[in-house]
Order: sequence, then C-alpha cells, then structure tokens
Amino acid sequence: MGSNIDHGVTNEAAYPGLNALPHAIEGEMTLAVRVIGWLITGMLLAAVAAGLWQGIAGHQGLMTDVVNGLSASEVGFAIVLILLGSIVEGFGYGLSLGTRWPYTRNIVVLMVRGDPEAAHRMVATLVGLVALALVILSPSVSTISGLSLIVVTALFGMGTLYVLAGRAPAIVHGTHGLLAYGVFLIYLTGLVYPGLNFWAYLGATGALHALLLAVLLGGMTTGQRGFGTAIGPFVKPQKAAQWTIAAHISAALLLVATLGWMMPAYPIAFYLAVVQVAVGFLLFHAVNLKPKDPGVMVAFHQSMVLLMCLAIVLQWR
Repeated sequence: MGSNIDHGVTNEAAYPGLNALPHAIEGEMTLAVRVIGWLITGMLLAAVAAGLWQGIAGHQGLMTDVVNGLSASEVGFAIVLILLGSIVEGFGYGLSLGTRWPYTRNIVVLMVRGDPEAAHRMVATLVGLVALALVILSPSVSTISGLSLIVVTALFGMGTLYVLAGRAPAIVHGTHGLLAYGVFLIYLTGLVYPGLNFWAYLGATGALHALLLAVLLGGMTTGQRGFGTAIGPFVKPQKAAQWTIAAHISAALLLVATLGWMMPAYPIAFYLAVVQVAVGFLLFHAVNLKPKDPGVMVAFHQSMVLLMCLAIVLQWR
C-alpha cells in the first residue's frame, strides 16, 4: 500500500501557539483488513440489490417505487458506514488520512487499495447523495431530518480527527457515533413504518434511549483514550478514560436492565445485550493489549449494536 504520509496537515499557521497536529499515520494492511474489506464491498452490493428489488417489486407507482428503493439502499449504506467506522478504529486507520477532511487528492486510489478510512469517507458521501435525492423526490419531515442529521454527523466526523489528535474533547467522538446511529434509525424506521414521525417514535421508545446512551458513552470511551493509547486495567478509576469506560459499562448494564424490565417486548434485543456485555469486556482487554489496532473485536461490538437496533425496531422475537 502506497504511503500517504504527506496528506497530514499541520495547523501552526492557522492556530498560532498550538503544536502541530500529527501527520497521517497508516494502519497495517493485513489479511484480516482485506477480508473484511471484501465483506463490506459485498454488503454495499447487497444494499444496491435490495434497493433495486424494493423498487421493482413495489408496483406502487414509479415515484413511490424509486423512493422505496432508495430508502432500502440507504439503510444498507448506513449500516456499512457504521461498520467501516469500526474497521477504521479497530485496525488503526483513524489518522490514515491525517486531519485533512473530507477528501485528499487521491482518496479514490486509497480506497481501491483498501484504506478503510478512505472508504468510510466515500461511503459517507454516497449516503449524503442518496439522502439528498430522497429529499428532492419525497420531501417530508423524515427525509429532511435524515439529510440534516447526515450533514451534522459529517461535521462531527471532522471533529473526531481532532479528538484522535488530542485537540478536541471526547464528547465530539461520542456525539459522532450517536448521530451515525440516528441516521441509520431514521431511514430504517421510515422504511419499516412508512409515514411514521421518527421523532415521535424515538421519544416513545425507551429501549432505544438506553441503547443510544450506551452508544454515546462508547464513542466517548474511544475519544477519551485517543489514538493508540491503552485504557489500562483498573478496579477503581484513576483517570478520565477509566471513568468514561466505567460510565459506559454502567450504561450497558442499564440497557440490559431496561430490556429485561420490558420483557417480553424485545427478547432478542435483551439476549444480544447480555452477550454484548461479555463482548465489551473482551474488547476492553483487546484495547489494552493492542491499543493502536485492537482488531476485529471492534467491528463485532458494533455489529451487535446494529443487531440490537434492528431487533428493537423490527420487534424480533
């Protein structure tokens, strides 16, 4: 994989008195990264196929079929975007493009070569373009809200680079993750429950409140430790990263308790949440063993969250 070290930027001129932000730091292109990249490519193609099928099989009129097809693909693209973010974190590609955002001059080449961060930004662009098309073809509270969330998510995505570089607070990273799941949920609920007011649905669905709180604190945990830094084992938290992960664990247990209290409304989500607590402890140890690139466990952890979202919205039993 070609070097892209020159893509990092320094900000001493723009921000006098501050140390320069780090240059681009490439992750290692391992077999695992390549295999996961192929799987992600397959998921993108599956999202396109799902959209085509949804549009062709609808028979509700051309415009409605096109909107439904785009919505189905958008759900798939949003899933891929979140998973790509987890690959970026799990394999040390968070600063592979430095702090330049949103593009570098050869971002397409880097994506083709397998850089997950380049792919993450290109898929984010695709998500935004589909959202814009949906607003044009079917303007509504949901489609306009979806596009607005994507724009804000993208801006916070820029902020995550500065979090990793130690120049922004962890809440920026956590908010970025929270907004990304908001994008996924708004298009998922719009597809499953046409005409539903997403904000009313979200306000009435306590299970999602507990889940999104855990997502926020999970993103803050990553942001608090920074790029390539271990959290460290602890019994009583001693530093900010340990206090943040303690809060994240508490939120995960609150999620289990919430879903358990709601039984039998969301049984699959409850069982997934119980397993996720164990997965979280495995991820904690992976981060401490290999803080720069804890590996595939990050993607597995995010996959479980996506499955819980699906289980709650689709009411899997």
